[in-house]
Amino acid sequence: MDVFAIIIAALFADNFVLSQFLGICPFLGVSKKISSAAGMGIAVTAVMVITCAVCYPIYTFLLAPMGLQYLNILVFILLIASLVQILEMVLKRFSPGLYSAMGIYLPLVTTNCAILGVAKIVTNVAASAADAGFVFSDVFFGQLVSVNMAMGYGEAVLSGLFYGLGFTLAIVLLAGLRIKTDKLHVAKALRGFPMTMLAACFMAMAFYVFTLM
Repeated sequence: MDVFAIIIAALFADNFVLSQFLGICPFLGVSKKISSAAGMGIAVTAVMVITCAVCYPIYTFLLAPMGLQYLNILVFILLIASLVQILEMVLKRFSPGLYSAMGIYLPLVTTNCAILGVAKIVTNVAASAADAGFVFSDVFFGQLVSVNMAMGYGEAVLSGLFYGLGFTLAIVLLAGLRIKTDKLHVAKALRGFPMTMLAACFMAMAFYVFTLM
């Protein structure tokens, strides 16, 4: 698979927040400050990389050969929760400073649907999920679904990295826009959350341009 295509798709064309509409809760809830947005983005990126590195071989060499593809959602959720807990304990033990800096953001990653989304994309569960009664459209998963049958382990991990960076880019940009818009004199009905939604909509429109590449 073209590495450049993975990077462009993950960062812009198939951005989890602005194109896939996954991870909206932390995107809107943790974007009031750039520092908190960056902390959440770093935590999400780290967990996405580890998730792809672990879920890809488990699905490819364990679930698929045994015909247990229908268990992918349950297995991925358990893996993600376990990985976050392990990462939290490791950081607390060996890097207290980084652990304190991440604070509440690391536990919040467990409930971020974007993490489950990246696991499903890199393991190409679109086809196997249909046998279990789940139907996912190619449009929802983006352009990578149609070609990720050829995705190798390195490309899966790379996808996790850049999908995480795409999430970080989106949430940090929104945080910067919120800081700017909070200083504007706008109608009372548009102050706060309505202005945030307008900013997010314009961001999504701007990122849509990359889908035409």
